[in-house]
Amino acid sequence: RLSISLTDPADSNTAASASDSGTEATSAPAVPSGDAAGAARLVSLDVFRGLTIAAMILVNNPGSWSHIYWPLQHAPWHGWTPTDLVFPFFLFIVGVAMVFSFAARLRRGATPAQLARHVLWRSAVIFAVGLFLHGFPYFRLATIRIPGVLQRIAVCYLCAALIVLAARRRSLARPATARDAAPIAAVIFVLLVGYWALMTFVPVPGYGAGNLTPQGNLAAYIDRALLSGHLWSQTRTWDPEGLLSTLPAIATVLIGVLVGDWIRSARAPQLKAYGLFFAGGAFLFLGRLLDPFFPINKNLWTSSYVILTGGFAMVLLAGLYWLVELRGWRRWAKPFVVFGTNALFVFALSGLVAKSAGLIKVTFERAPACPPDCGAPAVLRQISLHSYIYNRFFAPLASPENASLLFAVCFVLLFLALNWLLYRRRIFIK
Repeated sequence: RLSISLTDPADSNTAASASDSGTEATSAPAVPSGDAAGAARLVSLDVFRGLTIAAMILVNNPGSWSHIYWPLQHAPWHGWTPTDLVFPFFLFIVGVAMVFSFAARLRRGATPAQLARHVLWRSAVIFAVGLFLHGFPYFRLATIRIPGVLQRIAVCYLCAALIVLAARRRSLARPATARDAAPIAAVIFVLLVGYWALMTFVPVPGYGAGNLTPQGNLAAYIDRALLSGHLWSQTRTWDPEGLLSTLPAIATVLIGVLVGDWIRSARAPQLKAYGLFFAGGAFLFLGRLLDPFFPINKNLWTSSYVILTGGFAMVLLAGLYWLVELRGWRRWAKPFVVFGTNALFVFALSGLVAKSAGLIKVTFERAPACPPDCGAPAVLRQISLHSYIYNRFFAPLASPENASLLFAVCFVLLFLALNWLLYRRRIFIK
């Protein structure tokens, strides 16, 4: 016998649907030889986006946070796991697709000023959605978390797009040359080296310079100074999507921009795939090489982390480009193409559903511990709807880790089904 209540806790695959993801991430056309094939789709990027969104939902929604296989957990501090690759992959995708989206809009008659206004509006909407998810359902403005995943996407998209528009406004409509790419590469270098210098040489009161502990690093100090009371609820003294660490995250988007320039060029498709693969390998080597000097750390978004994750993203995109664009093996990838449409909408909705399932309480009668004829009354128990579904339907099926993973997989499939309905009806929420 169940009763449900809300409790208060303590705290189209077409060019026209180019912006379904909220960050221009669905606008990339396949251009194997410059702009000649500008109307085609870069399906490998769609697949990459779908894989990334599915992974984001998977790792955010286990059945039990106490029973998770290590690849589906973030590294506690220094180091990395496969889960630590997911968020930078999405920012990388934003950068790749931005190149194609801007070029397509310019061909349709948009001006750089119109593009800038479009970017400002879209960034504001994404940021507002992130704040809404953090505030839902009670919206305590005095303690609402201001940084977050969607907020970082919005800020990085805004900054990277304005940098690209400023540096490339006269050359965005055509494939980029090495001279066109040089200013973007210079900004990446300045962001990564500058962030390392700030984190290494600027002293933090009470901790000194170069302290990279959770409490003692410069990024955490700035977060406490400027966003006190509005930080991640699990720490309240620092935020994994904080202010200073957004600088190297912008570099992640700009690395994607350079990759987009490479794919959009007039080079042979095979050369594009091989070039991406070898560049990715070089980034992986460099990221590991820099690790002893500036440790790979997702929470700090260190420069070595940007380089390492950029390398992984290039290698994965090269593999998908080879499979999907060159070999033509696309049937297996259809679910991920579908997942890549309405990407940020589905991600935000999954967060809203997960949060609601944690807030809604289920009250049920539980049999007494004594024999049925002992006369003891039934015991009333109250747990979250999430816990009730997991314990009732998933926990009995397998070991705790496998049951938790099965719950997460079913959660992903639920949103794949929803997205498939939208896709079949050609509904693309911008």
